[in-house]
Parts: sequence; structure tokens; C-alpha cells
Amino acid sequence: MPYLLHIDASSLGEASVSRQVARSFRDQWQGAVVHRDLAISPAPHLSAAGITARTTDPAARTPEQAKAMAVQDELIEEFLGADAYLFTVPMYNLTMPSVFKAWLDQIMVAGRTLSFDGHPSTLGRPGVLISARGGGYGPGAPKHGMDHLVPTLETVLGHPANLGLDLTTVLPELTMAPHVPMLAPLLPMYEASLTRAHDEARRLGSALTGRPAA
Repeated sequence: MPYLLHIDASSLGEASVSRQVARSFRDQWQGAVVHRDLAISPAPHLSAAGITARTTDPAARTPEQAKAMAVQDELIEEFLGADAYLFTVPMYNLTMPSVFKAWLDQIMVAGRTLSFDGHPSTLGRPGVLISARGGGYGPGAPKHGMDHLVPTLETVLGHPANLGLDLTTVLPELTMAPHVPMLAPLLPMYEASLTRAHDEARRLGSALTGRPAA
């Protein structure tokens, strides 16, 4: 059965703005969902056994390699079985949470999710990235150019040399404004950004429901 694969990487649970915006998407999505919450069940970091198992004949794998390969097989099959994707990946210290990087390292495998001809098996499938951030990183902001999360994920998830998804990014910004006194003047900008993010998430959840995978 086709399904939406929702990968959650926020550590904040219900307090996570990324998760709250993702709920707006999910409220409009009409279909099956497989939800993997990496904060509750993190993927292990890629080990030497996991790397070498990929090029070792199954009959010759050590017990450690076989165990590591079973993890990769589960995550890769789950990824390839989806026909749409939702990624909840907030910015932590200018980049992605380590649990999401660990998940990526487990599923990005040449000959399975990656191809050498620019046509990965997930090419053109719809994906949505929701990434809240405490500050602002656009033109004119003091930290403009310091976002090392969204450009990386748009390349990894969206470029045909990698996973090749048809990716849309939703960015609720300035989420620290309600909590940091010196950011209080930015509250109206934060509220506007959050409203736009929820509206866009709802629109995408409705628009992508039933869209056939490429």
C-alpha cells in the first residue's frame, strides 16, 4: 500500500515548532502514514561493520556485519516503499540534528537509493521538508549565509545525483522570539512566519494527497 513516510528529528516533542507545523500537513493528508520518530528510536550511527557489509557477500558477513545490514535493509526498504515524504528537521547549531544525519547515512547506499546515472529510484517523488529555526537566516539578517541545514538537505534530498525528490521546504523562523527578551521586537515577524508555515503545510498536505509517485 502506498504511504507517506514521515521522518521526525526534533528532540522537543510536543513543544517542537517543526512538529506542530508538520501536524498541519498531516491533518490534511488523506492516506496511510509510516511515522519514524528518531528522537524516540534513533537510527544507529553508521559503523565500520555497516560500511563493509555493503560490499561483502552475505554468506561471508560477520555477525556484526549481518546485524548492521539488517538495520540498513529495514530503513532502506521503508524509504523506498513510500510514495511521498515528510521530513521534520529543525536547525540545531546551524545544521541538522545528529539523529537525522545518522538516518541519512544508513539509507544513502549506491545501487539501492543512489544511482550512478542521475536517476535514483525515488526521482521525482514528492517530499516536504519542515525546518524551524530560532533566528533568521535570510538576506539582511545578521546570520545570513550561516544556514548549513537547508542548502545541504535540499541537495541531499532533492538533487538527482542523490535522492532526487521533488522537494518543497517550509521554514518557520524566529522561534526563539517568544522566549528571549532581546528578540521581543521580532515577535510580529515570528508570528507571521509561523502563520505562513502552517498555511503552506496545510496546502501541501492537501495538494500531495493522492499525487502519484513519479
